[in-house]
Amino acid sequence: MHATITTEPDLIDARKLRDVFGSFATGVTVVTSIGENGAPVGLVVNSFSSVSLDPPQILWSIGLSSPSHKAFCTHPGFAVNVMGADHKDETMRFCTPSEDKFKDVDWWAGNHGVPVLSNAVATLECETEKRIVSGDHEIFIGRVLRVDSRDAAPLIFHRGQFAQLGQSL
Repeated sequence: MHATITTEPDLIDARKLRDVFGSFATGVTVVTSIGENGAPVGLVVNSFSSVSLDPPQILWSIGLSSPSHKAFCTHPGFAVNVMGADHKDETMRFCTPSEDKFKDVDWWAGNHGVPVLSNAVATLECETEKRIVSGDHEIFIGRVLRVDSRDAAPLIFHRGQFAQLGQSL
């Protein structure tokens, strides 16, 4: 195994860093909220993590240049929809900008009116408690208000592509 060592952060190649980040398998979520015009917004996020059980908190981050960034900054709530392996195509709708990402997607209005995707493996409905800008992203810490889950295989993201779990060890 070849290791790259540098003490100068500005010398780290962005493509190499992205590849290294991609070595860590993550679950796939669609984070949703409501935009300024009252329309639902959503994007695929793999920067999701639990923070605390007491109080119940989670975090996720969004790029400052994301077209949806302003909606999450102005609306008080959001939902984290953990996507299942059986809904890869639905998840793909939220990967790129489009006029209506929610067309033909089954959802309902949860807390603060935020879209909750009916096909999600699990959902956490949250209220934004804190936002922290760091680098080219903003981290959102949310208080969990309501949760739901079903027994299904999660969708995984690893090395730049979607995957699903194989056997448990």
